Amino acid sequence: MPPVRFDYTEEQRLIHRTVREFASRELRPHARRWDAENTFPLHLVPKIASLGLWGMTVPAGDGGSGIDSVGMALAIEALAWGDGGIALSVAAHNSLCTGHIARFGSPAQRRTYLPRLASGEALGAWCLTEPGAGSDAAALATRAERRGDRWILDGTKVFVTQGSVAGIYVVMARTDPPAGRRGISAFIVERGTPGLRVGKHEDKLGMRSSDTAEVIFEQCAVPLAQLIGAAGDGYEQAMRVLEGGRIGIGALALGLGRAALDASLEYARQRKAFGRPIADQQAIQWMLADMATELDAAEALVVDAASRAARGEPYRLAASMAKLYASEAATRAANRAVQIHGGYGFIKDYPVERIYRDVKLCEIGEGTSEVQRLIIAREALA
Repeated sequence: MPPVRFDYTEEQRLIHRTVREFASRELRPHARRWDAENTFPLHLVPKIASLGLWGMTVPAGDGGSGIDSVGMALAIEALAWGDGGIALSVAAHNSLCTGHIARFGSPAQRRTYLPRLASGEALGAWCLTEPGAGSDAAALATRAERRGDRWILDGTKVFVTQGSVAGIYVVMARTDPPAGRRGISAFIVERGTPGLRVGKHEDKLGMRSSDTAEVIFEQCAVPLAQLIGAAGDGYEQAMRVLEGGRIGIGALALGLGRAALDASLEYARQRKAFGRPIADQQAIQWMLADMATELDAAEALVVDAASRAARGEPYRLAASMAKLYASEAATRAANRAVQIHGGYGFIKDYPVERIYRDVKLCEIGEGTSEVQRLIIAREALA
């Protein structure tokens, strides 16, 4: 996302340039190895912290960077251009766990947890999805029962980003089963709390440098003060958190799409067939043209949604449109990139093979493409 087509501020341009340089130096040279190892490189945590990227959603008064939504989108895009999994980890930490506490936490909770999250002292995980509750988040089965001065949590969460490395978890659990979605509440649970344990570490198709694990709660007791907001507020809080997270996923998809385009342009100029560079072939040029056009259109949607959020305007529809279009445009770009590379696009020596696998998650995570279409259609029909 080269910040040249939109009216970015100088600060936003500096954020993008700084993070892109970091990604070129610290992420791209190692992305293939991290993908093969299927593990989050913990040594990156302080390096990312030095750029203030763990605390983008945290106001400066709470120890964070206080970066606005547009600046955050630019940072995530630049990280994803370097490595999709690392970008996913940073995006989830900011938009989900940290963003949830920053938006809905009490003053005491914000004082206690936001400085730790912003500094990278503790990574954040957000626990919503369950084996039987994905897109239908209201169907979650994890329970939280009040006993004296404690809430007792029981249940299993799956596909938790940072699941095995997090220090702070935000957990959605059912406190009033008959109340349906109005009976879901959100809790802060710290690593090391008795009854919290990490389950299976997922062996994923892509985004393999991002930690994804099952998190299990068995008679996990937390103080009453760990409830975020009021009992029963958790579902609505989660839906608001997801709206912001979709801007991040759109930006992440855009970064992967830009990486696929850049790799394809370089390859097309260098690769020769029938005595001349394949960039001279009209078939290749049309694929490159479609990639460039669709990614610019995706950028416009992501920037629009982020700008609305930064101005404090409603952005639910804009975020769904941005996430839907950017994720699908980036997937098409990755597919074309593999095609342009031919047989070389099918082997791990070239980055487009990894991008092709990484980008698919953007059509699934934080609301599938089908869920986004439902949201957009309902808004259009309202």
